[in-house]
Amino acid sequence: MKKELINIIEQGMLGILNNEQLAKLHGVLERSFAMFAESYKETQHSNDELLKLFLSAKQVEGCSERSLKYYRTTLSKMNEKINKSVRQVETNDIRTYISNYENESNAGKVTLDNIRRIISSFFSWLEDENYIVKSPARRIHKIRVGQTVKNVYSDEDLELMRNSCNNSRDLAIVDILSSTGIRVGELVNLNINDVDFEKRECIVLGKGNKQRKVYFDARTKIHLYQYITTRNDKCEALFVSLNNPHNRLSIRGIEIILQKVGADLKSTEVYPHKFRRTLATKAIDKGMPIEQVQILLGHSQIDTTLRYAMVNQNNVKASHHKYIG
Repeated sequence: MKKELINIIEQGMLGILNNEQLAKLHGVLERSFAMFAESYKETQHSNDELLKLFLSAKQVEGCSERSLKYYRTTLSKMNEKINKSVRQVETNDIRTYISNYENESNAGKVTLDNIRRIISSFFSWLEDENYIVKSPARRIHKIRVGQTVKNVYSDEDLELMRNSCNNSRDLAIVDILSSTGIRVGELVNLNINDVDFEKRECIVLGKGNKQRKVYFDARTKIHLYQYITTRNDKCEALFVSLNNPHNRLSIRGIEIILQKVGADLKSTEVYPHKFRRTLATKAIDKGMPIEQVQILLGHSQIDTTLRYAMVNQNNVKASHHKYIG
C-alpha cells in the first residue's frame, strides 16, 4: 500500500518536478510514511486491551457484574471467530458471525438480538472514543422478535404457592415478590434495615446503582415481620439460609426455593421474574397509569414496561364494548 501511494504521488508530480526533485520527494515520502507507521503502531491497542477499556467504561456507567460478564463473553467470542483487529472488522464480518452463531447454536431471535445489541454498543463506543472512524455495526438493524403471549400467575396460583410454603421465610419471599415486583437481584441484596414496616415500603438498589422505593401490602408486612422475629442470627440480610451460618441467600438460592414451592403447581413453572410480570399486568389491568408502573418496576424506558405487561383480553373486550360498541 505504501509503495502504491508513493508511486501515485510521484506520477502526479512528473510534469512539475525534475528528476533530482523527484528523488528528494521520494526520500521525504519514504521517511514520512516510516514515521507515521511507527507513530501509528505506538498508539494501537490490541482487541483485548480495547475490550478491557470498553468494559471499564461500562462499569463506570453502572453496569452490574452480571452484565459485564455477559458483555465480556459475547465480545470475546466475536473477536475469536472473526479473528481480525476490530479496526478492520467490516459489516459483513458481523453479519456472517451472527448468522453462523444462529446456525451453530440454534439460538433464538431474542438471544441473537442481544448479541447484535452488545456488538453494536461496543463498536459505537470505539467510534465515540476515536479508535475507529465509523462503526461497522451501524447498518445491522434490530432483529425482529416474534411476540409471544407470556402467562402470569393467577390468584389461585399464588395461593397454592403460599400453601406449599413450610416455613415463614419462604412464605415471606413469595409475598414480597408478588407484592413489590422487584428483581431477584434486588431481593437478595435487601437488608433488614432497608424495610420500613410502618410505611410498608423498602428501598432497593436497581440497575445502574439507582435506588428506588417499592411498596408491599398488609399481608406481606405480617408474614415478613413474623419471619424476621423468628430469626436469632446476626446477619443483616433480609433473607438468609435456614441453617448455620445463616448466610445471605443468592439468586440461585431463591430460584431453588421457588422451584420447591411450585412443585405442586402442575400447570405453571415458578420462577422469580414471572412475579414481576404478574405485578405489571395486574397494575395496568386495574387502571394504574403506565408511567407509574414504569417507576414502580424501575424501568428506564417505558417500552420495557409495556413488554412486561400482558393486558387481560377480557378487559380489552369489555373496553371495546364500552367505547366502540
